[in-house]
Amino acid sequence: MNKKYIGASILLIILIGGELLSASTPIVTAISPKSNRLTKPVKLTEFVKVDDQKIANEIYYHSLNFSDEHLPANDTKVRKQMKQILAVYHYNNLRSTILHDKAARWFPIIKPILKSYGIPEDFKYVPLVESGLLSGTSPKGASGHWQLMPQTARDFGLRVNPSIDERQEIRKSTVAACKYLRFLYSQFHNWALVAAAYNGGENRIKRRIRQENQANYFKMNLNRETATFVYRLIAVKEVIERPTLYGYKKKKVNTI
Repeated sequence: MNKKYIGASILLIILIGGELLSASTPIVTAISPKSNRLTKPVKLTEFVKVDDQKIANEIYYHSLNFSDEHLPANDTKVRKQMKQILAVYHYNNLRSTILHDKAARWFPIIKPILKSYGIPEDFKYVPLVESGLLSGTSPKGASGHWQLMPQTARDFGLRVNPSIDERQEIRKSTVAACKYLRFLYSQFHNWALVAAAYNGGENRIKRRIRQENQANYFKMNLNRETATFVYRLIAVKEVIERPTLYGYKKKKVNTI
């Protein structure tokens, strides 16, 4: 057998083997929210699919958005922050389905009201972030599902006095929140900044915009609570919409 024939045979075997290996190796699509690593160790026979994992990772993080404003996943600081906050809301950390339970109760009431006021549906996650894990009144006086401050609530039509506090009524407080969100949008014309202003106050956000001469939420220097607010909204959106990816089991819905 001549050397050319042997060389060609070996090359053919390598090519066929590579095709078989590629065809038999599963593409990993699940991503660990706590790190960039695969959810299981990569076997030696799966090394050819490592690039697919990187692509899946890239696609996943670039798909994250709030009210159609996409996460700037190319920014390593932004990406690191998002990973950390996703981990906070993972079932392994919370060990509770309280967010999903409240979403099931609140969303059927909140969503139609948001729609009627032209507010993006993603704002339905604001009450889950603001009061989903805690209840009552904050040290600053914010209260209710939407954690409205007393004067803000009054400005947008709610009664707040020693006898009655309409911030505790989900329908009325959602209407007031929608009016406030529309006002904020008239000031900022950007839904991520609207969310930030809702959390931190419009004057604070306006001041930061003037001082930094830019209006990109993801690049602004804000206090920690407001700086992570949109990240938390995205994280809660993810665990509600893709529960199994974050360790939650889907519950059977009782239709009776």
